[in-house]
Amino acid sequence: MDSLFAEYNEKSSKLNPELVPLAERLRPKLLSDVIGQEHLIGEGKILTQYIKNKKIPSLIFWGPPGVGKTTLANALANELSYYFHSLSAVESGVKELRQIIDLAAQKLNKGIKTIIFVDEIHRFSKSQQDALLHAVERGIVILIGATTENPSFEVNSALLSRSRIYKLNPLSDDNIKLLIINAIKNDVLLKNYNFSLEDIDSMAKLGGGDARVVLNILEASLSFADDSKYINLN
Repeated sequence: MDSLFAEYNEKSSKLNPELVPLAERLRPKLLSDVIGQEHLIGEGKILTQYIKNKKIPSLIFWGPPGVGKTTLANALANELSYYFHSLSAVESGVKELRQIIDLAAQKLNKGIKTIIFVDEIHRFSKSQQDALLHAVERGIVILIGATTENPSFEVNSALLSRSRIYKLNPLSDDNIKLLIINAIKNDVLLKNYNFSLEDIDSMAKLGGGDARVVLNILEASLSFADDSKYINLN
């Protein structure tokens, strides 16, 4: 697999897990491991079909924070073995974008496709959007954008016309409960602690459908562990 995402996984796996945030340690590598967004994932659902067909169009994920926009982009790139570049619309400039597009053209000549993931794509400047549009039109890159704002009002209409927009929903309480249970059972650090889960319902509601908020709360709870590694979440 020739993928920046694969390279990242290999490097991060060698890091001290205490240096990697819980949300990042738990980020699913496969679409089938993603919790929530059942209207897009699963048998016969559109994102699963893209994986089955081994091809995806440019996409824009629209939804509130912490619902899996970055996770879905990562999982799609990982499963399709596409080269993966992640950009923040706030921090990246046109020069960096053009460098990535040039690299993508080189990769494409070798038969390797590239996904450019743009977080907060609604904040991309006109010059950034124009540069990206040209690359998308020529098939040099596949765009996956993430936004909390309605893309119909915030994203270049030409980019919109070349992308498919999917709205992501806040995670349900059941989704959040499953996320917490999976974290406690499987995380390399959390599985070493003994949790009291009587208030799991309350914890699920604290996040308001935002997985990142709940995982941050769960990670912070480690500071309340006693000498026996027992944590009471009440």
